[in-house]
Amino acid sequence: MSTIALALPRELEDSIALQLVHQGFELSVRCSCADELASQLAKTAPDFVILAASTRYLNNRLMVEADAAGVRIVALVATDTERRYASSLGLLEVAAIDAGWPEIETLLLGHPDAEDVVAQPRNGTVIAVWGPAGAPGRTSMAICLAAELSANGATVALADVDTHSGSIAPALGLLDEAPGFAAACRLAGADALTGLELERIGQRYLTARGSFWVLTGIGRPSRWPELSGERVTAAIASCREWVDYTILDTGASLENDEEISSDLFAPRRNGATIAALRSANEVVAVGTADPVGISRFLRAHVDLVETIDTDRVTVLMNKLRASAIGPGASGQVRQTLQRFGGIANPVLVPHDQAAFDGAILTGRTILDVAPKSPAAIAVAAFVRERILPQPALVRRRNWLHRPIVLPA
Repeated sequence: MSTIALALPRELEDSIALQLVHQGFELSVRCSCADELASQLAKTAPDFVILAASTRYLNNRLMVEADAAGVRIVALVATDTERRYASSLGLLEVAAIDAGWPEIETLLLGHPDAEDVVAQPRNGTVIAVWGPAGAPGRTSMAICLAAELSANGATVALADVDTHSGSIAPALGLLDEAPGFAAACRLAGADALTGLELERIGQRYLTARGSFWVLTGIGRPSRWPELSGERVTAAIASCREWVDYTILDTGASLENDEEISSDLFAPRRNGATIAALRSANEVVAVGTADPVGISRFLRAHVDLVETIDTDRVTVLMNKLRASAIGPGASGQVRQTLQRFGGIANPVLVPHDQAAFDGAILTGRTILDVAPKSPAAIAVAAFVRERILPQPALVRRRNWLHRPIVLPA
């Protein structure tokens, strides 16, 4: 028998509770506010929550706790303001406050058609984020892509494949004592990497806007031999079957100098980056939109196109600002890339230092800290127009899957 928790005004709570009993559901707990319900979720472990979509009964903390516990929430809205409020928190499972039980039950048990669009098992897409040395923003852009894709309803894994300076874990405030991607590579090398193992070794970045899995990188650069090219390729193949999108944060170097070694079978430090780039469906090449950054990018871009097919590469110029380029910064960057690199139609991301500083300070994504940031808006447009299939995925929250027991 499925259990349901309630957080509703008194006049509505009694009628909903009566309907639940008649439909064969078990009432788990009644709460008077969102914070009380958030603290009760782990203790009572309900299957579902029905609540009112007002600030008293619904807040960001409750959404995060529900994601962590794998609890589906249905909100009852009385006004358009409440509907917009629920949507701003990433909750689209809403019904009118006077809706009949069949409509509420449909939301509780899920929309079969929407689930077919978002969560049907398929060969997932792998996106590698690469850029030259000089901190162009590889990790920041990889995190932004993972956050935006998850906010659009896709299941996402963000993996740190950088063998020189992995930094996803500290950027998101996660522990990296046990590197998740290195563990995935070891299991893949033993042909023992499954979806359940990936969930065991992965960490979950939880947010009301869309949660995603994180496979943290190696904490010490000396551990790079654990990420051999063969293991990385096998781990990526398993990730394809696990989630809709796998985002790979790679290293900068594409050198193969180690191959002059007499031991042809020795691991290559840059082998992880090269394997990730060759395994990816799409490569996002990140550069800095200033004179020094563009020069670095164009030189390194030559090595990139010698390593992989150019038709899989999208160029993204980060930190665009007129103070470093001059008037008409966008046009100047496009013209320079076209003239000296033959690069057309790059993605341009405006510089927003305050938003990224806020994200680093709190260990969150800029989508959570500053969703209206020009940088966040540019990344969102890139995801919608060039990554998501057309028409775009139905925007749904990412729930940790739990068995749904229908009432007898």
